[in-house]
Amino acid sequence: MKQAGFPLGLLLLFWVSYITDFSLVLLIKGGALSGTDSYQSLVNKTFGFPGYLLLSTLQFMYPFIVDPGSWFISRHFIIVVSTVTCTLPLSLYRDIAKLGKISFISTILTTVILGIVMTRAISLGPNIPKTDNAWVFAKPNAIQAIGVMSFAFICHHNCFLVYGSLEEPTVAKWRRIIHTSILVSVFICVLFATSGYFTFTGFTQGDLFENYCRSDDLVTFGRFCYGITVILTYPIECFVTREVIANVFFGGTLSSVFHTILTVVIVTAAMLVSLLIDCLGIVLELNGVLCAAPLIFIIPSACYLKLSEEPRTHSDKIMACVMFPVGAVVMVVGFVMAITNPQDCTHGQEMFYCFPDNISFTNISWSHLQLTTQLSLQNLSIFQ
Repeated sequence: MKQAGFPLGLLLLFWVSYITDFSLVLLIKGGALSGTDSYQSLVNKTFGFPGYLLLSTLQFMYPFIVDPGSWFISRHFIIVVSTVTCTLPLSLYRDIAKLGKISFISTILTTVILGIVMTRAISLGPNIPKTDNAWVFAKPNAIQAIGVMSFAFICHHNCFLVYGSLEEPTVAKWRRIIHTSILVSVFICVLFATSGYFTFTGFTQGDLFENYCRSDDLVTFGRFCYGITVILTYPIECFVTREVIANVFFGGTLSSVFHTILTVVIVTAAMLVSLLIDCLGIVLELNGVLCAAPLIFIIPSACYLKLSEEPRTHSDKIMACVMFPVGAVVMVVGFVMAITNPQDCTHGQEMFYCFPDNISFTNISWSHLQLTTQLSLQNLSIFQ
């Protein structure tokens, strides 16, 4: 919302959700046309080994471009402990259906987090001054916003795994499931986006939780819930990455020993990335434009266009023809903009409105408000 403008942001959010719905159905239809049962085998049969290798690289990269006082309360220590005690054991599962049941808990926690964000929109929002041009229709960073939205909806890399885990999998049944899932997802995304943006407008950070004060116990509980959701959903991403490596290097099968070793290597590598990166905004953008955009827009439409024998005027083919160039633009332009104009990141710093005794909202100019979002508590004395 901050990057695209509030009205345009809402429209783009609905548009990306529609494209996601359409492309997920398109993938399964492509699998039916080609007689394949995985994303990799579909691309391999359609575009040969070069396409297979490109897709495998994108699927492998996706889980790695993530960012999930005393040493014992530092983020590094918590990341290591939670990885060893929770993420790694869950990632060792071989059955994705079991992981689906585990990750359902994260869906429940998501509703809890949403309730917290909406509560703070009511209680905290009126106390935070609104930035200039907060409600303009469109802003020049809309393509970056599409990248973040694409990240929010990406699930194509494991859709064949989920499809195969269904009882009596059919395209019609998959279509109904996808329509329902995307509808619920976009509803949750709209509530999150509007509640967060209404509260903070131009001060919104790439990680919404960075906007809240450390002394806010309710939001601290929300952060805890969010950490649990990451722990419970990451194993599904690990499952896909492990499958990619197994298919490319081991012919699709792994012994118990290699399964364990490979899982430990993948989880450890991702943990090291998380230890080094603490700014979520740029992570969401790069993941969205480099991985999500090709997996959502480009590859499904390219496979369908090559495999389908329907006439060019068929609605699915017209839509696929639109998706392909749009995805290419989002990928290229979004990457350039993400590098040249990254989102704000004030990780670990308190925002200015967390110190009401030191600052009078009515006497702060816009330039001062911009400055104070970058200040730590030690530098706040200049405003006293």
